[in-house]
Amino acid sequence: MRAVVQRVVSSNVKVDGETTGEIDKGLLVLLGVGEDDTPKDTSYMVDKIVNLRIFEDEDEKMNLSLKDVGGELLVVSQFTLYGDCKKGRRPGFSDAARPDKADEYYIDFVNQARELGVKTETGRFQTHMMVELINDGPVTLLVDSKKNF
Repeated sequence: MRAVVQRVVSSNVKVDGETTGEIDKGLLVLLGVGEDDTPKDTSYMVDKIVNLRIFEDEDEKMNLSLKDVGGELLVVSQFTLYGDCKKGRRPGFSDAARPDKADEYYIDFVNQARELGVKTETGRFQTHMMVELINDGPVTLLVDSKKNF
């Protein structure tokens, strides 16, 4: 599982002009599911992202987590994180999970974050989405479950 995690002042996602998810201070998570991912990957990613210490404390050091600051999550499915650009000019997506699996894991990620008490908003799976954000810092991180266990 892969994620681009961006610390934001605010963010929203729209589908056909309708806002499907909107947050204030928190994290925008672009989440990709890989074909070889397991439930272990989902649990790892939720724990890692919710507890990343990337918010500033009173000394202006990145020392606080999303939970510490009462931040919110906006999770947007993003299969293109598995785009392979090694050959040619058109990316290949054979490592991305098939839609049924990706949707199941995406929903599980969102539900696990909510179970931890984090306000979690979403995009709409398998639709064309327009994502807006005000990046704070900017702070942008790549998190990949396969590079961590």
